[in-house]
Amino acid sequence: MAELTDSMIEAALVRGAQVARMEPRAKAVRYDAAAHRVVVDLTNDATFAFPPALVEGLGRASGAQLAEVKVTASGYGIHWEALDIDLSVPGLLAGLFGTQRHMARRAGRAKSPAKAAASRANGAKGGRPHKSV
Repeated sequence: MAELTDSMIEAALVRGAQVARMEPRAKAVRYDAAAHRVVVDLTNDATFAFPPALVEGLGRASGAQLAEVKVTASGYGIHWEALDIDLSVPGLLAGLFGTQRHMARRAGRAKSPAKAAASRANGAKGGRPHKSV
């Protein structure tokens, strides 16, 4: 194994500082009860907010529980100790609000007048049509 030199360590620190400036991390997080949103202030001076109902495990949390949110030490995540819920900042920014299973369930919940009308029409016919092979 190669020995670490001072120049290697300095180069790694410079790269780490560059990444820290470029990648958004959380610097503060709070629950805004009036807007019913979790608000994440990022290190790049942007702000990201989302309704707790989108997140797996937060939909039924009380306002007091939602208010007990903290930024992780690295800034890459936010954490609710009492609810045992951790979310990654990059994941939130990518629109990931839970496990793959949770996201798949949410994808099928879209409501529209056309979807409701199709559902009523299928119900009048006896339900969803069978697939023909």
